[in-house]
Amino acid sequence: MPQIGPYTLTNAVALAPMAGVTDLPFRQLCARLGAGLVVSEMVNSNPRLRNTDKTRLRTRHDAEIEPRSVQIAGNDPQQMAAAARYNVALGAQVIDINMGCPAKKVCRKAAGSALLADEPLVLDILQAVVAAVQVPVTLKIRTGSSPQARNGVSIARIAEDAGVAALAVHGRTRACAFRGRAEYDTIADIVAAVDIPVFANGDIDSAEKAEAVLRHTGAAGVMVGRAAQGRPWLCGQIAARLATGSTPPAPSLAQQVALLHDHVSALHLFYGDFLGPRIARKHVGWFLQHQPQWLTHRAAFNALDDSAAQLHMIDQLFTGTTAENMAA
Repeated sequence: MPQIGPYTLTNAVALAPMAGVTDLPFRQLCARLGAGLVVSEMVNSNPRLRNTDKTRLRTRHDAEIEPRSVQIAGNDPQQMAAAARYNVALGAQVIDINMGCPAKKVCRKAAGSALLADEPLVLDILQAVVAAVQVPVTLKIRTGSSPQARNGVSIARIAEDAGVAALAVHGRTRACAFRGRAEYDTIADIVAAVDIPVFANGDIDSAEKAEAVLRHTGAAGVMVGRAAQGRPWLCGQIAARLATGSTPPAPSLAQQVALLHDHVSALHLFYGDFLGPRIARKHVGWFLQHQPQWLTHRAAFNALDDSAAQLHMIDQLFTGTTAENMAA
């Protein structure tokens, strides 16, 4: 199993950090359903943002599986080092550095995947963060700034030399964003170039795909991102396939609805009566995308702003109801 510093993961499947997605309730759910590592939403390294509600929620780790991994983002080495120390004091056991996000609002600040174009700055940030904390430091990257400038191998070697404990590599460049297909040849080259564990990321949407990507790249593990939205059991399915060679079925429809009910209830508790129902809408929407027979009810659910009403609608529409009845 992959090793990150002193931590041996229970399996080789990690849930990718995703802003607005991998909050504490979702991380807890995916871990319970089989993810071997879950990573927090991106936490801005700017110290002026530490006392905001968003940062406060993103740095909670109640009853979270270990190792507790927190992703930080920024472009100033000393701010990043301070952010690492701050999050370790709050309970982080692994510090993950974001150099993979392609979002314009992140890259405009020369952070995220924009950093890949500045290798000296990458080195400065990694050295500062590694020196600042006693916990393992990991790094999430893309394969480069653009298809014409794939420097992922060079970045990976810089990371290893700086003391980074593990890498996650998304098989697209910054310029590609999420368009087109992920490519895994560069990830294979990175695996061959370094001795630290590498997690392959990008377009891993099934257990069979995960197995094929590991076979192609030789990576130590896979990292699942958008495909887990609406399917929090996917990491567990992948882990089972890698362990046994066979893919367990997804939970039954009744079990999926029960999981959704529990997840929405946890979101209400975590975010409160105002924000909780609003956050729940997108998670229910992702679930419904995989249940086209119920997708017409998305608008009605999104119109609800009361916690009890949302749970009641889930129970009334879904629990014990077959797809045939819903379609009738």
